[in-house]
Amino acid sequence: MNGLASRINDALPQTQCTRCGYPDCAGYAQAVAQGEAGINQCPPGGAEGIERLAAITGRPALPLDSTFGIEGPRAMAVIDEAWCIGCTLCLDACPTDAIVGINKRMHTVIEAHCTGCELCIPVCPVDCISLEVETPGRSGWQAWTAEQARSARARYEVHGKHRNTDARLAEKPPAAEAPQDADARKRSIVEAALARARAASQQRRPPAG
Repeated sequence: MNGLASRINDALPQTQCTRCGYPDCAGYAQAVAQGEAGINQCPPGGAEGIERLAAITGRPALPLDSTFGIEGPRAMAVIDEAWCIGCTLCLDACPTDAIVGINKRMHTVIEAHCTGCELCIPVCPVDCISLEVETPGRSGWQAWTAEQARSARARYEVHGKHRNTDARLAEKPPAAEAPQDADARKRSIVEAALARARAASQQRRPPAG
């Protein structure tokens, strides 16, 4: 990463949310430095983030491009542990390893490490992850600190090393999952979905009287 790209990356919130259209903050910084991306594609950084990038690049500040999202309060992922089936998909999706858990056991979110990136939401097969507003009334850099950005960046770098190790291991022929284990996982997903549907139906049912 060249000097300009490095300075731009240092000015980004490091949520690693990919909403800018790039796989991570470093990728976006490189694209901005090369003139391939606008300085107004980072919703977590918001208006203040655009001002920071304008000062670094010498480009005029522009309103946040709504194509990439809107500026808003920082959110935090919350796992409904009663519905979690322990599939571990969210562990792989979280860029800062803010979710802990093991296979077939409930997972939980470490609040201090969650950047509100939302990447865990679409991978959950039973929709047991929701978002809660963590900073009501504060958005962009008013809802995030330089220290939090540094911490998130460091955790993302460690996460990347883990993923690289996983990729190398994946090059070896994986041990086949036992048929009964695969069937059990499928049943768990179906049973959780049916339970959610029954619970929703009971909530909609008018009280007897």
